[in-house]
Amino acid sequence: MAEREWFDKDYYKLLGLSSSATDKEITRAYRKLAKQHHPDTNPGSEEKFKEISVAYDVLGDATKRKEYDDVRRLGPAAAGFGGPGGSAGGGFNFQTGDFGDLGDIFGGLFGGGRRQRAQRGADLETALHLSFRDAVVGVTTTVSLSSNDACHTCAGRGAAPGSGFATCERCQGRGVLNDDQGPFAMSSVCPVCQGRGGRIVTPCPTCHGTGREPSSRRVNVRIPAGVIDGQRIRLKGKGSPGGHGGPAGDLFVDVHVATDAQFDRRGRNVTTSVNVPLTSAILGTQVDVPTLDEPVTLKIPAGTQPSTTMRVRGRGVPAAGKHAAGDLLVTVNVVLPKKLNKEQRALVEKLAGALNEEPAHD
Repeated sequence: MAEREWFDKDYYKLLGLSSSATDKEITRAYRKLAKQHHPDTNPGSEEKFKEISVAYDVLGDATKRKEYDDVRRLGPAAAGFGGPGGSAGGGFNFQTGDFGDLGDIFGGLFGGGRRQRAQRGADLETALHLSFRDAVVGVTTTVSLSSNDACHTCAGRGAAPGSGFATCERCQGRGVLNDDQGPFAMSSVCPVCQGRGGRIVTPCPTCHGTGREPSSRRVNVRIPAGVIDGQRIRLKGKGSPGGHGGPAGDLFVDVHVATDAQFDRRGRNVTTSVNVPLTSAILGTQVDVPTLDEPVTLKIPAGTQPSTTMRVRGRGVPAAGKHAAGDLLVTVNVVLPKKLNKEQRALVEKLAGALNEEPAHD
């Protein structure tokens, strides 16, 4: 989730809460709104449901909520120089204005022996395209992810094996510069070392000093039955690995559902149509109707009117959790002959007369 979006959107207001809401209040508000705006029970509320889900993804996670609160209070820069989920230069504290001890990053390299702070891994996003059927019945599949993991050659240090770091001459290894302005002492990130406190003497030949290298992996994703187009699924701990023992970020999967030539959705019900000849609609018949599984035989009563909708129980979205299985809704299309010969026309006129209907005129 981008810090700019966090800065622009008030997730507390979206859930009808104040920023001091407890975890239980957040969960209770989310469940109430999710039930109220779920597309299965309130068609047309997909966008509202997505907004509510994104808000809860952030506020329902203690780490993300703290980062979100910092960004809302101090602006996008509050996420730190290292971007979302991480910190740069030893962990600038935006609540107190304290840069902390930047020697934590290079302390071990310069002989300080301090451990680096744990950093939460970055969140990742990916898109998943599903067929209509897989979206309705649910599926377990895999997605390919590309990320930047710690370089295998230098273990994320950025320096070539056997080489080290030189203390920054400008800031003397502190990573910050002090500007004494009378009663106020201001600090700024060192422009030479960018807050790192030192420079790499010999960059790693694999990552060229970045400490990261591209990697790819496949992640199993279980898609629940009835997922809708545009829905976002959150997989906790499946994002980028954390740094220095920190937790991994989350993976957000944006689902895109393909349209189907034969079926459509109406909440948890699946819809389709079947063509029935005029005489069959008048006299009654049986027709085979396709479903997402095996076809079923549907009885068409005598006198069935055009556009009549018939229900086949349990052939829609499968049952899940508190949701009962949806149904298959079949619309009957009565097919009229486009052209009649003389004999056929005479028979239709005779039928019209028998039914006391006014005969047609050219």
